[in-house]
Parts: sequence; structure tokens; C-alpha cells
Amino acid sequence: MRIGIIGAGRLGICFALLCEEAGFDVTISDIRKDYIKNLQNKLIQTNEPLVQDLLSSSNNLTFTISNLQIIESCDIIFTLVATPSKENGDYDVSSVWQVINDFKNTKANLRGKTFVVGSTVNPGDCNSFQGILSELGINVLYNPEFIAQGSIINDLRNSDMVLIGGDEENFKDSNTFLFLKDLYNLIQRGYKKTQIKYMSTKAAEIAKLAVNCFLTTKISYANMLGEVLIASGLSSEINNVLDTVGTHSPIGKSYLNYGFGYGGPCLPRDNRAFADYSQKVGIKHNLGIITDKINNEHSKFLLEFLIKDNSKKLPFLFQYLSYKNGTDIITESQQLRLCKDLLDRGEKVIIIDKSDVTSQIKEPFLKKYSTNVRFLDGLDIVKEDVYKIKY
Repeated sequence: MRIGIIGAGRLGICFALLCEEAGFDVTISDIRKDYIKNLQNKLIQTNEPLVQDLLSSSNNLTFTISNLQIIESCDIIFTLVATPSKENGDYDVSSVWQVINDFKNTKANLRGKTFVVGSTVNPGDCNSFQGILSELGINVLYNPEFIAQGSIINDLRNSDMVLIGGDEENFKDSNTFLFLKDLYNLIQRGYKKTQIKYMSTKAAEIAKLAVNCFLTTKISYANMLGEVLIASGLSSEINNVLDTVGTHSPIGKSYLNYGFGYGGPCLPRDNRAFADYSQKVGIKHNLGIITDKINNEHSKFLLEFLIKDNSKKLPFLFQYLSYKNGTDIITESQQLRLCKDLLDRGEKVIIIDKSDVTSQIKEPFLKKYSTNVRFLDGLDIVKEDVYKIKY
């Protein structure tokens, strides 16, 4: 079975490389001509570990700018195109609809092909996609990935759960389901055997949001508990208390740390999307909204606490400003928010980060904050006393 992937972004290229490594012929498309040309020459600029190595060793990976080529030549077609958030928290799935229009515009016989939506979408969207593609004899599945930027390859290889949504009767006995099951087990061969969770597409769309909403709740709870300990004069015991709470097996230690609130391109928007959908179906006690408020208030709490704790008025030192250390993404970075808030309060700040991060902010920061902000290339250059942001 030949695999096609539409959308060669961070996740798309990683998924394609792992499918190829698992032994499948893979074709992947993207609208960026120069990007595709570089990929054809086995070149890519990325901070994602292992991507360049896998690209260099790949033999059965084809790149194209034509979605029609993929649609006509591949048996199972994944789409991992961008679905940015709207102001109300919903996802803009217009890029997925463009892919569906490509299906409609081909003159080839598409009956029996499978369209797998890997992009995060709103509950009910896949049913709408299916309503259109059923006329062409195409089955629609929902198969989102649970990964973090900066560790995509590792997360795909070590996923403890794969979520598949499909509404076709007896789908679990179909060749497509068995193929997906085998595909993920091959991707994780030698790493970890995953659990396949199957449900209707709409239930899967809700489950995807619910997973990340639970993580935002856990992060917010840990930060709230840390604030309580600080207010009780017990700041030195935050880690001990959280470790104790996380040792209780029904709770677990993952994501139970004190520090910055949640940020990045996934958790905040999934949490808001879940909150927005919950409101639409009439849920009044909306945990997603409350969690978002806690995350916002915690940023303010950290600002006041750090200014007060820095009694010597030393420059604040940030060793990274991306939402997660090791990546170049500053989307909803709580570290970046704190840095801006400190500078807006007249504090002095020193920033150490990779050039692909600092290049996004250096010019406007220097223009606005002048000598109050300094960008340095490494920690060894810092010769003065500083207040290190340690979270």
C-alpha cells in the first residue's frame, strides 16, 4: 500500500520519514517549491532531532508540489496541513477543505481510497468531510498525533497510544484499520508497542482536545499548589510537595512541576477549542475556561514574585525564550511573556538563546527596551552577578 502525505511541515516530514523507515513507499507534498526542491536534494533546515539523518538515509521517499499526484497514485492519503486557531478558539480548517477540493477535481477513479485527517480539527468536521467524499467512494478517518515540538521523531516512536476515529461499520475488521495498526507498530519497532484506540470520528476529535485539556489542567494545578506554598512561606519545599503528590499512582508525576504555565502551538489552542466546544453543547461549568484564566494569572504571579525575590536588583538572565528549551518556537511562550513583562516594568534582562530564536525578537526588543536588554551568545560570556530564571 502506497502512502501519501499532504503537508510537509514539522510533523508531516517527520511522519513521512518514519513511514519510509518502516519500509513503505511514501510521497509527500507541500506548496513551498524551494522547500520541496531542498528535500529532493536531501537538505532541510530544522531543529527537530534525527530529521536530517533520516532524510539522508531515505530511499523510498518522493517529494512533489502536486496534491493531485498523491491523490491519484497513493492508496491511503494523510493530510497534515495547518489548521490555525480562530479568535473564538475554533480551528480554521480551510486548508483541509482545499485538499478535499483537490480530490473532487481529479478525474481518476478514487473509489476505495482512504483519506486520513491528521490535522487537529473541530468536533464534527470529519463527518462533514465524509459527507463530501462519500460521493467519490472515499472513507475518511481521523488520526491525530500526540507529539511535542522538538521531540517529534522520539514521540512518534514512543507513543503509548494511537487514536483512530472512523464511522464505517465493522471498520476494525477492515484492511485499512489493520494496515494502520501494522504501520504504527512498525514505526515503533524496537522502541515501544503502542495501544490502538478506536472510536467514531467525532468522539476521536473530542478525545484529542480532551487529552491536551487535561494536561493544561494538571500544569495549572501544579502551579496553583506552588503559589499556595509560596504564600505560606514554604517556597523551598515546592518540589518536595509536588514530588509527593505525583508519587501517588492515580495522579502521576508527568506534567506536575512548578514553573511556567503551559504554552506553545498545541496545548493553549487545544484547551481553548475544547472550552469553546463545551460551551456550544451547553456545558456551564467549563474547566477549559478556568484553566486558561489560571494560566494567565500565574504569569502575573510569577512576575511579582520574581521582582520581589530579586532584592539585589540584578539583571534577570533567561537561558531560553522559546516555549520549550531546544526548539525555535515562541508561540505563546510563557518565558517570552515574562521577559517582556519584566522589561516593561523597567527591569534589566540578559537573553541567551539560539540565533533562530533571537532573530525573531532581537530588533524590536533593542528598539523598544534599548540598553535594558542584552543578547549574549553563551553563558560563559556572563561575568557579572545575575538572577537566573531557573524554571
